Amino acid sequence: MTGVVGAILEAWDELRIHRVRVLLALIGVACAVTAITGITAAVTMFGQAMQEENERMSGRDTTLEAWSMGGGQMSPAEVDALVDGIAERHDISYHTVRATADLRVRGAESGTYVEWSAVDVDSATITRQTMEEGRWFSDADAERLAPVLVVNQAFLDAYADGALASTHPTVVIEGETPVAATVIGEVPVQWNDEGPRALMLFDQAMRWFPDRVMADGYRFWVPPELAAEFAEVLPRDLAAAGVPFDVQRPMEEPFVIDRVLQYLVLGVGGFALLLGGLGLLNIALVTVRYRIREIGIRRSFGATSGRVFFGVLMESVVATTVAGVVGVVVAVAVIKNIPIDRIFGRPLEDLPGFPFDAALVGMACAVGIGALAGLIPAIYAVRVKVIDAIRY
Repeated sequence: MTGVVGAILEAWDELRIHRVRVLLALIGVACAVTAITGITAAVTMFGQAMQEENERMSGRDTTLEAWSMGGGQMSPAEVDALVDGIAERHDISYHTVRATADLRVRGAESGTYVEWSAVDVDSATITRQTMEEGRWFSDADAERLAPVLVVNQAFLDAYADGALASTHPTVVIEGETPVAATVIGEVPVQWNDEGPRALMLFDQAMRWFPDRVMADGYRFWVPPELAAEFAEVLPRDLAAAGVPFDVQRPMEEPFVIDRVLQYLVLGVGGFALLLGGLGLLNIALVTVRYRIREIGIRRSFGATSGRVFFGVLMESVVATTVAGVVGVVVAVAVIKNIPIDRIFGRPLEDLPGFPFDAALVGMACAVGIGALAGLIPAIYAVRVKVIDAIRY
């Protein structure tokens, strides 16, 4: 252990003496490590952003989709009560109905179409629903004496004169008995030129508009380790109750583009790192040639071939390790200051910390290229004969 520490200290002293020669090569190594580490971390964030965006459309990563196959004799309210019982029996914490409604709002211009959806409170958790203003539904809203709505900006522009959701504008839903509904929240737009969109609690929709609501299916967010089991149990239980549903499991590997991008950038960074290592190799060879006499004197005083080999090798390893640490620190500083909102359009809900494996990859590359760059000079130093080195 003492020999290893001594070799490292000796290598550091040699680097201080020859710092001008190795500085440019180490700058290249540090830049390459920064690129590899930073891109590895950025790809992790990119993958998280893609996953969250996908989950806003189709639910969390282990969300089971149950689609109605028709043919049942139960009303949507009866089916919903049955599904609630099954979810409670299997201890499924989050599930929501997916229903559509055919409703009209007073004051609509000719040809204006509103996309109506009826959901449960858990839908916000399952689909990572964020709010522009106001709030999402709560369990207490189901008991209100008038329905409440969560809408988009296009709905507010069409029926509330662009009023803010936080002011709780009121709209009237047409029917045999018109119903006044209060807007409590505004959801972000999903795409450009999005039309008016409104969401209502399923229980409220069934209370006021039972004949104009159709339940298309359900979503169940289950633990990953139980996804396969529930994918078989749920359709069996639903069919046994006389409600035929087709349950679909989520894709095992929904994202590939982030891995392709990561491998591509790692390849480019690795090539840059190799170029830096070649520069360091040339400098190390030149340095060893200038130190032939020194090496011969050390050998004459009893330094073993292994000690000489390890000492010369460690010079490159220590140099690239220092460059790797600098590169990782710079990468961390850059990644931590990335304006996520501007790049991904919205903040990440589950912002991943700086991935430790990215730092390990960067340091492993730095140490590895240092070992490769120091191997040839170390072999050359060992093969020098003592008498020839002293006469050099």
